[in-house]
Amino acid sequence: MADIFPQGLLTPVLAYAVSVIGSFLGLVFASRARRAVGLVRWQWLILAALSLGGIAVWSMHFIAMLGHTISGTIIRYDPFLTLLSGAIPILLMGLALHLVIRNQSNGRLLLSGTLLGVGVVSMHYTGMASMNLHGEMHHDVVPVVASCVIGLVASTVALWFARNLKHNGAILGASLVMGLAVSAMHYTGMAGLHVDSPEMTRYGAPEGVKATELVLPLIVGLFVFVLICSLFLMLSGDEDHRRDYSRPSHRSTEHTVLRGQEDYVPRHGSPDAPLDQDTPGSGDDVWSRPR
Repeated sequence: MADIFPQGLLTPVLAYAVSVIGSFLGLVFASRARRAVGLVRWQWLILAALSLGGIAVWSMHFIAMLGHTISGTIIRYDPFLTLLSGAIPILLMGLALHLVIRNQSNGRLLLSGTLLGVGVVSMHYTGMASMNLHGEMHHDVVPVVASCVIGLVASTVALWFARNLKHNGAILGASLVMGLAVSAMHYTGMAGLHVDSPEMTRYGAPEGVKATELVLPLIVGLFVFVLICSLFLMLSGDEDHRRDYSRPSHRSTEHTVLRGQEDYVPRHGSPDAPLDQDTPGSGDDVWSRPR
């Protein structure tokens, strides 16, 4: 059986903290996407999907996996399945956020939550399938079902948060809950993992790459990318909201007639007056040389 906490609480606490940070960033980006339109909305949605699906869910999963050990065997990771497990929650998170922001009905929320829950569960077990080791992995039915239920509920609640929350204080509290739900889903599924020893003794490492060579660079790169993009967008995203377009310019008030000045005659005459250039002063108050 896999040892879930071989390093004590260090890895679970680190994984939980990363999930909370990703949840907070994603919910902030989702709240900005609700207020934005056009291309700016899609930029916030992409960042929200990367933060929630890539950091809060996928990064948390593999950081927690770094703390799992299976006695008597070496673990390696398949690069393709590892990348696929990261792409699944990001893409489905973006689609689910787009659906609930466009239509905020409860039916759309349940549909999007189910879609996202399937993505989260698929991510978890695709990540498990990416593990190469000398032995055969088995999963107990009860922990698998329990982890799927937690994933579905957590996904629906996360989308509800993304659809409704506005203030940073509420978003922070929701992020703490989301990080707890994602962690509970992961460790519930891992509690039912069993590994059967191979019939023949195998020497050397299995096929694949080390976690420090593949997973850690991906996690760090994704984290840095999201932080840089969010910094640029936060500096420039609200520029249009800070501008007061309702305030008239100095040119628009150049020929404005104020109340009490109804008898004011423009310098170049009234547009209703007939234009007669042979008669000085009719329709033109500009001085001209007498003939």
